[in-house]
Amino acid sequence: MNKPKMTTEKGVPSNSRVLMLLGQLERMSGESMMTEAEIARQLTAKILHLIQTQEKTKKEMMAKGSTGMEVILASLENSRDPQTTLNILYILSELLTVGGGRRVAVFVSKGGTSILLKLLISVSKESPPSEELQLQLHSLLAKVGPKDRKFGVKARLTGALNVTVNLLKQNLLNSKLVLPCLQVLRVYSSNSVNAISLGKSGAVELMFKMVGPYSKKNTSLLKVTLDTLGALLKSKTNARRAVDRGHVPVLLAAYHDWHRNDTRHRHMLIRKGLLAGLRNITNIKVGRKAFIEADGMRVLYNTSTECLPVRTLDPLVNTSSLIMRKCFPKNRLPLPTIKSAFHYPLPHVPAGGPVAQIYSQTPGVDDVVDDSDEETEADTENDTENEEDEKDCRTGNDDIETDLSKLRPREIHSRPFEELRAYERFFLELSEDFQGYHFDCAKTASATSSTPSPSPASAGKSPRPITVPGVQTTPHPKRDPGEDSPPSSVSASCRPATPASAGSAPSPLLPLEMANVHLTKEEATADAVPLAPGARPRPQGPEQELVRVLERVALDAVSPVNGGREVGADGGDSPPPPVNSTRHIQSPLLVGGMTARRTVGGGENSAGGSDCGSEGPEEEGPLLEVPDTALLLPLHDPDLYVEMVKGTASVPQYSEVAYPDYFGHVAPTFREPLLERVYGVQRAKIFQDIERLIHPNDILDKVVYDLDIPSCPVVADDGESLKFNSQFESGNLRKAIQVRKCEYDLVLNSDINSNHYHQWFYFEVSGMRVGTNYRFNIINCEKSNSQFNYGMQVLMYSVQEAISGRPRWVRTGEDICYYKNHFSRSSMATGGQKGKSYYTMTFSMSFSHRDDVCYFAYHYPYTYSTLKMHLSKLEALRSPQIYLRHDVLCETLAGNSCPLLTITAMPETTSNDHICQFRNRPVIFLSARVHPGETNASWVMKGTLEFLMSSSQLAHSLREAYIFKIVPMLNPDGVINGNHRCSLSGEDLNRQWQNPNPELHPTIYHTKSLLQYLAHIQRAPLVFCDYHGHSRKKNVFMYGCSVKETVWQSNISTSSCDLHEDLGYRTLPKILSQMAPAFSMASCSFVVERSKESTARVVVWREIGVQRSYTMESTLCGCDQGKYKGLQTGTRELEEMGAQFCLALLRLKRLTSPLGLRNHQHFLDVESDLMETRSKVTR
Repeated sequence: MNKPKMTTEKGVPSNSRVLMLLGQLERMSGESMMTEAEIARQLTAKILHLIQTQEKTKKEMMAKGSTGMEVILASLENSRDPQTTLNILYILSELLTVGGGRRVAVFVSKGGTSILLKLLISVSKESPPSEELQLQLHSLLAKVGPKDRKFGVKARLTGALNVTVNLLKQNLLNSKLVLPCLQVLRVYSSNSVNAISLGKSGAVELMFKMVGPYSKKNTSLLKVTLDTLGALLKSKTNARRAVDRGHVPVLLAAYHDWHRNDTRHRHMLIRKGLLAGLRNITNIKVGRKAFIEADGMRVLYNTSTECLPVRTLDPLVNTSSLIMRKCFPKNRLPLPTIKSAFHYPLPHVPAGGPVAQIYSQTPGVDDVVDDSDEETEADTENDTENEEDEKDCRTGNDDIETDLSKLRPREIHSRPFEELRAYERFFLELSEDFQGYHFDCAKTASATSSTPSPSPASAGKSPRPITVPGVQTTPHPKRDPGEDSPPSSVSASCRPATPASAGSAPSPLLPLEMANVHLTKEEATADAVPLAPGARPRPQGPEQELVRVLERVALDAVSPVNGGREVGADGGDSPPPPVNSTRHIQSPLLVGGMTARRTVGGGENSAGGSDCGSEGPEEEGPLLEVPDTALLLPLHDPDLYVEMVKGTASVPQYSEVAYPDYFGHVAPTFREPLLERVYGVQRAKIFQDIERLIHPNDILDKVVYDLDIPSCPVVADDGESLKFNSQFESGNLRKAIQVRKCEYDLVLNSDINSNHYHQWFYFEVSGMRVGTNYRFNIINCEKSNSQFNYGMQVLMYSVQEAISGRPRWVRTGEDICYYKNHFSRSSMATGGQKGKSYYTMTFSMSFSHRDDVCYFAYHYPYTYSTLKMHLSKLEALRSPQIYLRHDVLCETLAGNSCPLLTITAMPETTSNDHICQFRNRPVIFLSARVHPGETNASWVMKGTLEFLMSSSQLAHSLREAYIFKIVPMLNPDGVINGNHRCSLSGEDLNRQWQNPNPELHPTIYHTKSLLQYLAHIQRAPLVFCDYHGHSRKKNVFMYGCSVKETVWQSNISTSSCDLHEDLGYRTLPKILSQMAPAFSMASCSFVVERSKESTARVVVWREIGVQRSYTMESTLCGCDQGKYKGLQTGTRELEEMGAQFCLALLRLKRLTSPLGLRNHQHFLDVESDLMETRSKVTR
């Protein structure tokens, strides 16, 4: 800067006067500062005076381009006169007091921190040291330290840590000096290395000397002391030191004293500081032990209970709750073993992995209570869980694939074609010539019917008890695809017509419409106004013509909130749909309690069943007249379902049928909004759990249901407890414990041959009292968060409602929350990770009917027997224009068949052109339900199948466009036995696609073989899609595979030629986002991750070469966008999604066909979306 000219002070502006003074100060060298100390003292005093009296002076010195800060710092560094130094420190204090962080940042950038620390060391060596200098130095360091990222390192290297500690020890009674010293210590301690060093220097003991009982004096000093102590105790070394010195009772006593005396809550920050110290101490094992021994649980519980009525004290309550949850003694689950209650011997045990570890474990060592200090999971300290963070679990790029060789799709022919030739029999449509088929006869028959006669099981409907005797459980011998097998079920339209088939066909099923399926989201919104009764919608061209697959009332015909009532077109309450036809069933469950015979399969040594709950000969229950649900559900037949159950093999040898699966499910006609979270509900539930330790005499701990008791899982009772049952297909409940009179802890069963995967539940409850509020706690959940925290409710099915004409699952439950509990997870079930805990999902509810039997489920159940019944009923929908073939792909480990469907359109004639077009249609390959607990995938698949089999012109066009190969259930054994994620092999089948074992993973092995066969004959699918369910995100979305998008979200350096990629992989999701109300393009991802390299999506993309290879995820909860925003997802929306997927394929065909390429705007939209995604990543 220009040096100011020396002029007289009169008439000179003040800012020029400062410049003149700074110029004079700058011209003084280091020696002249010492020799001319008096001049330096006068200059600095004048500058200080100007700064204190003129605000403009501060701005002038700190303006951009000014060298005022450099001059001041240089003078401070060269000054040896105490008064000059003190003046400069005062100047700096004035400059840095205002102006925010920018002035401090300038100070730090000029090296001011190091100058202050060196000066502090220099002053401390003087005898005696200047108290005022030390005071000002610490005051400045307290301001500068938080803004200097390297402050802790600088202080440690200069030796300033011990200077501050010693100064504090010598001046404990000097509050004026103690305060800035504590503030600097607090900043020092933010560095973990510094905190340990300060602890060795006695800083922890020093802080505890300053913590005292309630007093109105020096509260600001105590506040800073507690903040400093909290920072020191973040170090585990210091926390142990505090425990060893017996300081935990001191903190508890101080907190209790401040709580008792601070009646007006004016010192909440002090109370919070005391809790912060306790929180940090209890992060270590010895700290939690000391807390328990000091009766800390009772102290915090009582004080928190008294704070609950005051909303402003919530931070204290939440921190207390966090401490108590951590210190609650860790227990193991109340089970003899965390392995499944059921055991299935494998044909051979894998050489390594979790399954091999389970088989190598000795009994009793698989569930060890781990109370280590490695608490890596973050706990929520507040009760604001309503603000959902639905970001994907991939918070970084650690899991993204970076090997370009793995990112380039390539066909891998790992098996010789001679082996794959055995799968040719599953592709008869590729060689079918239809010689001998009478097309004219078929067209004539289509005017009447070509529906085959019903099966014997459904022909005669006689009254029968729901309990199914003698379920076949012997596994059938397995068949390989190359061996002879029973003939597949093929549509009559695929066989030569016979005179008998045309004349004796029964009356057809009426075509069922699907009014909720729309071609665009705009049409979905436009349809929100219900039609008048009996009115027909206006025809809107062939692309708008949609035929229903299920008869139902549109969601839009009801009010958004109606209290759970069905609403008619006129806005009033409408009675349940009339059901004139009835059937009679015997119901031992509704009268006289649970007297039905229960077949037990619990435990590894169980070998059959026994009678439980009754003495003497079994008596038949009364005959009940119930509605015939076949009129409500034309594709559901209770008697046929029972017959299907008899042919289903289960490990526990189930012999019962659950009422919901027997009656079926009719989607409710009212909306089910996401449950609004009540503030403080989670905290209240946690406090009720803590009361178990505080008041143990109130706890019953009475086991009322236990699958680990082979003789009788339903424990005899005096009528004061609820009765539970889960011994039916897809059921999962291992143990029920009555904790209090109306509270029950529920334990879920692990997947068979596994020791974890607890999420899916499906069980029966009876013996309830009307109007009583019951609380249910599922205590061994594993995921760290759940949609139950964000509006999702459990599902309940009431038998009393069903026999009254309302057979349906409904969302229910109040006070629902999901949180970490005190049950410790064994490291053997967490992949070696220690310190993990289980989570509790809790809900409360009251029952409305006396002598009811209710079922609860995680999501809408869809059993394997339901699938078999559904496929059987779907065959009644086929017409001569539909080519339908039902093959058995293979058999599972338990001997259950895995169905494979082929659906397309019959050729118009046997001409070469028509046969050629028939054979050369692109293949669409669909699969679902590889994870048994994701039942929504089956409901989506149900919608897809029913649309494909419908008589809609759009469905016919779709069949003419493609050949559909569908595996509707990839994991039948897991579904049957109530698993959540695994098959009987104890492994996640969707992680076995790279190298499936034909014995342990037969369905994956043979499904992959089908795809490999298609790749070998150059007929790889146009689209592959695996239907899934997602438990932690809302909406419906897709995962795909893209080299470009993977590279863009990683640190791979590559040339543009390596990223050449067709954008067609985005076309189908883009179409769905325009058509399906529940679909969210924003939630889609096309990144390839290492952890997913063995999934179906990635393997089919990489090895089979299918560019459009997807996983379609459907939410288990609801939607936060579009038409269904704020609503929980039901079966209607899921089936609609399945049909919308079909319509998207039809539009895909039109867009990719030569005639459709003129509509290039769609592809421009795809490119635009892709570029937007890229820009978001680069930002």
